[in-house]
Amino acid sequence: MTDRPANGELTRRQLGRAGLALGGALALAPLPAGPAGAAPAAGGPRPTLRHGSAARAGLLASHLRRLVTDAETFLGPSPTHPWYAGAVLLAGRGGTVALHRPIGTAVRYRAYDEKTDTGVEFPPDQQIPMAADTVFDLASVSKLFTSILAVQQIERGALGLEATVASYLPDFGRAGKQDITIRQLLTHTSGFRAWIPLYSAPTYEEKLRRVWDEQPVSAPGTAYLYSDLNLISLQLVLERITGRALDTLLRDEITAPLGLRRTRYNPPASWRPKIAATEDARPPWSGLDRGLVWGEVHDENAYSLGGVAGHAGVFSDAWDLAVLGRTLLNGGVYGRARILAPESVELMFTDFNTAFPGDEHGLGFELYQHWYMGAMATPRSAGHTGFTGTSLVLDPTTDSFLVVLGNSVHPVRSWRSGSAPRVAAANHLARAVPVRPARGRTAWFSGMAVASTATLALPALDTSSGGARLSCAVWWDTEPKADVLVLEATTDGGTTWRPVPCTTSRRGEDPVPRPSGSVTGWSGRLWHRLTAELPAARSLALRWRYTTDRLYVGRGCYVDGLRVATAGGVLFDEARPADASRIEAVGWAPSAD
Repeated sequence: MTDRPANGELTRRQLGRAGLALGGALALAPLPAGPAGAAPAAGGPRPTLRHGSAARAGLLASHLRRLVTDAETFLGPSPTHPWYAGAVLLAGRGGTVALHRPIGTAVRYRAYDEKTDTGVEFPPDQQIPMAADTVFDLASVSKLFTSILAVQQIERGALGLEATVASYLPDFGRAGKQDITIRQLLTHTSGFRAWIPLYSAPTYEEKLRRVWDEQPVSAPGTAYLYSDLNLISLQLVLERITGRALDTLLRDEITAPLGLRRTRYNPPASWRPKIAATEDARPPWSGLDRGLVWGEVHDENAYSLGGVAGHAGVFSDAWDLAVLGRTLLNGGVYGRARILAPESVELMFTDFNTAFPGDEHGLGFELYQHWYMGAMATPRSAGHTGFTGTSLVLDPTTDSFLVVLGNSVHPVRSWRSGSAPRVAAANHLARAVPVRPARGRTAWFSGMAVASTATLALPALDTSSGGARLSCAVWWDTEPKADVLVLEATTDGGTTWRPVPCTTSRRGEDPVPRPSGSVTGWSGRLWHRLTAELPAARSLALRWRYTTDRLYVGRGCYVDGLRVATAGGVLFDEARPADASRIEAVGWAPSAD
């Protein structure tokens, strides 16, 4: 069961990436990092988690409060039905969990009435409010656990990244699948279609036969297609090479070492009061007639596989997922337990799908996906979503992590649409990470609104003597190509505006010419120096114009320290109060963070 954006909602990204598999070897080119990388430096701090204040986490408390209030709006019509009956929100940075908040209800509906399209509620005294330690069916977030188990085996030499799946499972090589590799399973480039109804097969052997006989819809390695069958196949490989069932591997290799006490397949009946209910599962919207699913896996294929599957079936709570995320941000270690080497973690934060821009993918982890990571998305941001309403996002550039667990198929899957609550939460956490002005206490900030235009304009200047030059500091993090900040000039009072070619640079790197006068994408979350030679005119006005599309946004843009000078003197200097008062900002807000 998939949890992908609708057609047309994938963002546009053309940036180069760091990972390339060649002849079974992996060549890594490091991506520029911000304050933190995926793995701490040798001997550096490797924090464990504890609750603490926003200030202790280096976050702005006001934006965490907004994260909660916005999440609560999705308990109501979103736009017609609630997006979820309830959720648990967890956000933090470094070793501090600064937000851990339950909202709504974990169990509200006993059934779904398809005739009236309404939920049939339990009596109020039988409804269960959401709690901080409520356990959720993670759905496809389970894929991350399977992927970690696979990377462990790669690290130990028992599994080859570029080995064919058929070399471990000979029957898998039927129907044109003989060349599919382990890497292609982990990056969804095997050619498998999204899913097949394994639950309709009467026996386990028949389910396997359907996997063996499944023919790829595209040649391996030629296209990206997200598929549950990739992780189901990987499960079969792991069980074959280790001689252990997947649930045993999960316990032995991940949950026990990390002390994850609320993470497992097939939770016992005693957990049921602490588990969020999912769907009133009945045909035609469900493949199986099961009634209210509560305490058992929601995914039909995982259910038919006994609740243990590579693509779905893991139950967990927000704290355990945060520990898992912290472990990866620590480079594979948590406290005294190490589950992966730093180099192995790096493979999970490295894009292997450079041939498929917009579908960036590490080993198991999705990368740079604005459609649910929102403004937390960077070329290094890793995460995954689950169909039941779950998600995990890790941003190594700011060392921050976000868990959103919602029961969004309760009472029925058709009530949820899109990924708006995840995006909103990620936007607020990204905004909570301060951006310090390049100089002074404030800088001009674009805001993070979708489908909007914001401008920052300078007064008309006389540059007719020639040699006028603009300099300033610029910081940007936008949805690549879709959202653009452009420097423009007018000499006719604003009737026509033309781009001004410019150059950006930052310490230790060569200057980057920008003939279009624009910047977009990811700047490394660092300030850049911008310079531009200005045309000679008796009345030249400059403006920064930032435009966003209707879908998603990045962290936005900042401009600071604007200055225009000629050989004869300074024409404009933002540091001078008289000049600064003449700046005209529309849709912008001065920011001190």
